[in-house]
Amino acid sequence: MYSWLILALAGCMEVAFTFCLGKTKTATGHELAGWWAGFLAALALSMFLMAKASEKLPIGTVYPVWTGIGAVGAVLVGIFFFNEPATFWRVFFITTLILSIIGLKILG
Repeated sequence: MYSWLILALAGCMEVAFTFCLGKTKTATGHELAGWWAGFLAALALSMFLMAKASEKLPIGTVYPVWTGIGAVGAVLVGIFFFNEPATFWRVFFITTLILSIIGLKILG
């Protein structure tokens, strides 16, 4: 159970570095440097936590769950923070991705 928590946190850090990357598009000066620093910190922490989770969980489960959390989170960040569209098909496929992640957890 502890490894799954670590993996979930790694996925959240992937979402965090995606958010920071998105913020770099409009930032300038010191603000831009801050968003890049946040990006690098979240990226490093995400990789570290994913490596820790893979010590106990199969990498064939860790990687898809990590990328799935990141993909779902990135789409949600785009919708809620960067005014990206929330079309039927986008929401439909994100839902199928979430169900697939849950399936991997159940089988894992």
